[in-house]
Amino acid sequence: MKIDKKEVLRALENITVPGEGQNMVESGAVKNIQIFGDEVEVDITISNPSLQARKKTEVEILKIIHREVYEKAKIKINIKVDAPAKPKTNEIKGKPLPGIKNIIAVASGKGGVGKSTVTANLAVTLAKMGFKVGILDADIYGPSIPIMFDVPMEKPLAINVDGKSKMKPVENYGVKLLSIGFFTQPDQAVIWRGPMAAKALNQMIFDAHWGELDFMLLDLPPGTGDIHLSIMQAMPITGAVVVSTPQNVALADARKGVAMFQQESINVPVLGIVENMAYFTPDELPDNKYYIFGKEGAKNLSEDLKVPFLGEVPLVQSIREAGDIGRPAAMQTATPVELAFEEITKNVVREVVGRNKTLPPTEAIKITTMAGCSVVKKK
Repeated sequence: MKIDKKEVLRALENITVPGEGQNMVESGAVKNIQIFGDEVEVDITISNPSLQARKKTEVEILKIIHREVYEKAKIKINIKVDAPAKPKTNEIKGKPLPGIKNIIAVASGKGGVGKSTVTANLAVTLAKMGFKVGILDADIYGPSIPIMFDVPMEKPLAINVDGKSKMKPVENYGVKLLSIGFFTQPDQAVIWRGPMAAKALNQMIFDAHWGELDFMLLDLPPGTGDIHLSIMQAMPITGAVVVSTPQNVALADARKGVAMFQQESINVPVLGIVENMAYFTPDELPDNKYYIFGKEGAKNLSEDLKVPFLGEVPLVQSIREAGDIGRPAAMQTATPVELAFEEITKNVVREVVGRNKTLPPTEAIKITTMAGCSVVKKK
C-alpha cells in the first residue's frame, strides 16, 4: 500500500504536543515527513524536555498513524527537544512596600562584629530623634533582635487590614520588630534551605502591617549569600551600612560586603562603614585608649574604598550587658556610648538625605537561577 503524506499530516492534526495549546501541525512541531512505501519517518520538535512528554508524543503518533492511515505502517519517529531557557525565579518577588520611606540594610562580611548591636542601637537612636522606625531581623539562622529588645517570648498578633489578615509587628522602645525568633523556640535550630528561608522572609515582609515608617532597618545575616540576594530582590534598598571591627580578618570580609552592594547588577548605595569595638577605655583610666583589635582599620578601609566613615563604637562592657538584658545601650543618657551612636545615626541620616537628593530610587533586583548559579539583573 502506498501511504499519502497528506493523510499522515491530517492524522497528526489530532495530537496536541504536551505544553502546547495547538495540535502538532499548527504549532510547527512537525518538521518533516518522509514516505518510503509502507515506511513513514516523522521528525518532531517539542519544547518539553521530560522523558514522559517524549514517550507520550511517540506513542500517540504511532497510534494515530496506525489507526487513521495504515495499521501495518512501519513508523520511525525522531524527536528533538528544543526547550527555551526558562530560568527558575527565587521565592521572593519585588513588590512595593507602601508607607516605608527608607529601607536601610545593615550588613557585615563576618559574624561576631556587632552588626545586630549596631542595628538595635541605630533603631532606638532614630526613634529618640522622632523618626518612625522598624527592624526586620533577616538573620534567619541567628536571630538576636528579640533578645536585644527584651521581647524574646512575644508573638506577633494577627490583625485585619482592609479585609486581609496581617501580622502586627511586636513593638518596644518605639521600634516595630519582626524576627524569625518570634516563631521558634529558644532552643530550636532553624535548619532550612534557601527557598524555605526566602518564604519566611516573604511572609515577614509582605504579610505584615508595618504602617508608616521613616526607616526600616534590615539586620542581615553575615556574609554575602542567598538571603542577601533574596532581600534585595524583595524590595528596593535605599542604602547599606557595613559594620566591621578593626582587625584585618574582619576588614577583608567587610571589603567583600561593600563589593557586593557595589556590583553593577546590584548597585545599592553604600551609606558608609561603622567601626565597632574600635578601642577600649578602662573606667579607672578614662583618658586612655587601648586598640585591642587594631587602630582605625575600618576608617582606613572606608578611605580606601571611597565610602563614608560613619563613626566608631568603643569596646564597652555596658554595650554587651545592655544587649543581653534587652535594653540597647544608646538608650542610656549622657554616656559615651549614647554620644557615639548619636554621631553614627546623624551621619547615616545625612547620607540618606544626600543619597535621596542626588540618586534615583534603588530598584529591586531580579535574581534567577540557571545551571546551579545565580544570575542577577536589574528590573
